[in-house]
Amino acid sequence: MNYKVEKTEKNELRTSIELSKEEWLAANKKAYEKNKSKYSVPGFRKGHVPYSYLVKAYGEQIFFEDAINIAFGEHYFDIIDKETDYVVIDGPSVEDIKMNDDGGLTIVAIAPLKPIVKLGKYTGIKIEKVEYNVTDEDVEKEISNLRERNSREVEVNDRPVQEGDICDIDFSGSIDNVKFEGGTAQHHMLTIGSKTFIPGFEDQIIGMNIGGERDITVKFPEDYPQESLAGKEAVFAIKLHAIKVKELPEVDDEFIKDATGEESVEAYKKSVTEKLQKANEEKAKREIEDKLMKMITDETEVEIPDCLVQRGVDNLVQDMEYRMMYQGLKLADYLKYTGQTMEDYRKGLEEPAKARVKSQLVVEQIIAEEKIVATEEELEEKIKAQAESVEKSYEEYRAGMPSQQIEYIRNSIVIDKLFALLLANNKIA
Repeated sequence: MNYKVEKTEKNELRTSIELSKEEWLAANKKAYEKNKSKYSVPGFRKGHVPYSYLVKAYGEQIFFEDAINIAFGEHYFDIIDKETDYVVIDGPSVEDIKMNDDGGLTIVAIAPLKPIVKLGKYTGIKIEKVEYNVTDEDVEKEISNLRERNSREVEVNDRPVQEGDICDIDFSGSIDNVKFEGGTAQHHMLTIGSKTFIPGFEDQIIGMNIGGERDITVKFPEDYPQESLAGKEAVFAIKLHAIKVKELPEVDDEFIKDATGEESVEAYKKSVTEKLQKANEEKAKREIEDKLMKMITDETEVEIPDCLVQRGVDNLVQDMEYRMMYQGLKLADYLKYTGQTMEDYRKGLEEPAKARVKSQLVVEQIIAEEKIVATEEELEEKIKAQAESVEKSYEEYRAGMPSQQIEYIRNSIVIDKLFALLLANNKIA
């Protein structure tokens, strides 16, 4: 087998594989072994017809397509592995097939190469500093959240329902006196004012007394996800079983010590301030990094092949499916609700996907030009820290790590070093 590779003007790799007569015959024989059970010829049991008889009966082209696939698969990927100067980013397409004069065969395939990235300026850039300061309101919000987490519900028996009450209700909804699916529940806990029900539902429960019953009328929004209910008027029969209110603890040193372990309110406020400040610094750092990468990416020239764009779209679709799954939703339902086809949805993701791919290519190019690597010492340090966090020895933890996890840590070290380099070599003011 002889081969030749060449890079085209379109940044593709053209691979020409020339098989000798013997190699082409061997590929046909393998295709025969794969397919012989499908054929029968008078005088032979099905699956036991000799190769030569099948060729005479059906012609020399009988195994042509399978033989091409076998011969191509046996050689192409080995060639790509050897030609390390080229990075193929998608599967090949056959451009030409021709029989040689000596009875052999030549296959020519085309595959896209990793795009050529022409970096613009990525050092000496001036970027505006981003700062977030911790305010008294931020600290008070943390304290409010702490009180909420440590609150308790107390029953109220001496008054009707008010805004903010937690109500234990039964409800049964109907449209034109016909109950509909999902419109009935017993002992549902509803916070009045939470706006978790149809507009107008919660307001009409205000004023009810424990044990009381009431019919309320509401109209489903025109854009309600369940089409059979959208825009329709419904009547809900309500029964109120109980009223509860949320009782919040007083903020004093005793409460703070019990809830957080801090010695006093002031000590907790100081701890919260430090925690929020650290989070703000991380947030500011990420924003600066994002702005810097956008400026560098905008100045970079690269032609992104469609295969990478579509791969990026696939990733964005998958991200959306995961996010919706965690909310108990399906992407198909979302598309139906928004009146989109999957084709429309994917089309709308092409520009964001292209931007993400371009940014990744820029990152990879800077890493290559700056020769940024993760040393074994840095990798070991990261793994030791993880091992300590789960109270295991380095040796035990490392032995149980899958290769993907090790590669992820290695990549994270490289990315951290990349942004450290960018932040050190650009002006932030």
